[in-house]
Amino acid sequence: MAQAEEQEAFFTGAGDAFVPAPHARSWWAPGMMHGRLLGALAARALEREHAAEGLHFTRLTVDLFRNAPMAPVRVETLRVRDGRRIRVADATVHGAEGVVARASAVLLRRSEQPPGQIPATPPWDAPAPEELPAPREGAWTVWKFDEHNTPARDGGQGNGRRRAWLRESCELVAGESLSPFVRAALAADTASPLAHAGDAGLQFINADYTLCLSRLPLSEAIGLESAAHTSEDGVAVGHCTLHDTAGPIGYCMTTAVANPRAGT
Repeated sequence: MAQAEEQEAFFTGAGDAFVPAPHARSWWAPGMMHGRLLGALAARALEREHAAEGLHFTRLTVDLFRNAPMAPVRVETLRVRDGRRIRVADATVHGAEGVVARASAVLLRRSEQPPGQIPATPPWDAPAPEELPAPREGAWTVWKFDEHNTPARDGGQGNGRRRAWLRESCELVAGESLSPFVRAALAADTASPLAHAGDAGLQFINADYTLCLSRLPLSEAIGLESAAHTSEDGVAVGHCTLHDTAGPIGYCMTTAVANPRAGT
């Protein structure tokens, strides 16, 4: 798989703070930081401070309850529970105007797989990233296509299931390689536009997402396929299945609130 051209990191470390680069901004407003980066910073801190041999990050819930201005942020974590088979830890992301996001992680101890057959999510039939036409390049590389594997250059709305491969083109923090867990956290936020965009574009803004992983991704490219959406009175819920190039790895549930763009 061809490597994306190296670009400036989203953040530069400055003591215990992270200074955002201009391309860390959200597409909703020029002075607002992208929510997926807040979740990724929380995942990074949780992994650095609470990972341990034999424990797997099985669940990450990220609450995005306040707009974060384009200013330095810092992350604090807390160990909530440390048991024989489970570890729970929380993270809070502090911005210029107070707490802007929080996250909770559940780590479970790996063990021998139980016997028996359980109906499971099958591998998808999506083409590999290198088999698709040249994608949009930017802070991350995105290939969008539909359930018939037809490339979508119009945002990939349509009435069927939406599919996408994503591959990060930037470091999260300058000088640090992306870990598989942080890479998955960065990709998970994309479940919201895949699940909630319609023929009038994306009119819902993500309020939270919950990433559940049976294993970490083995490839840099992470795939998402929209699996469900319901909405009523400006409130939406939906979820996507996540894949890597070896098969399915988990799911992401998202909630969102109506946030029409100006002029739409």
